[in-house]
Amino acid sequence: MAKSATLKRSAKAATKTVPKPQAKPLAKMAAKPTRAAYVLDDQIGFILRQVWQRHTMIFARDIGSNLTPTQWAALSKLIETGPCSQNQLGRFTAMDVATIKGVIDRLTARGLTETSPDPQDGRRLLVSLTRAGQQLAEKTAPLALAISKETLAPLDAKERETLLGLLNRLR
Repeated sequence: MAKSATLKRSAKAATKTVPKPQAKPLAKMAAKPTRAAYVLDDQIGFILRQVWQRHTMIFARDIGSNLTPTQWAALSKLIETGPCSQNQLGRFTAMDVATIKGVIDRLTARGLTETSPDPQDGRRLLVSLTRAGQQLAEKTAPLALAISKETLAPLDAKERETLLGLLNRLR
């Protein structure tokens, strides 16, 4: 019997109605939501991507479809270093193995680069500029400098120096 009475009391407690929450005043409902912890527009990766998109638009406008930024990076680095292995060129230009291979394949197909055996290591090929590649790189360098200058144009000289210094620290 005692067990039965306890069960009845538990059943009554379970069926009690829970008081409804008070309706919020309209002013509180219309208030702005709290700021999210992660706001995409404030993130470094998103900002860098937008700046990169702006830079590549300027690059494409001024250099045209003759060269992509990655192809230009390979040509300009070869002007700086002279012949080097494809792997080393990839490291110099921050490109992975597959990307640098595709870039060199396309530049070689256009007659701008060529490969030859490395005299120091017969297993390795050296990538070098052809005469046409050297001429294109020399002709393009002033345009590339102007593109960099335009990309940074919204900043004054001190801001440009600061930005480039900080970005170099992040590498």
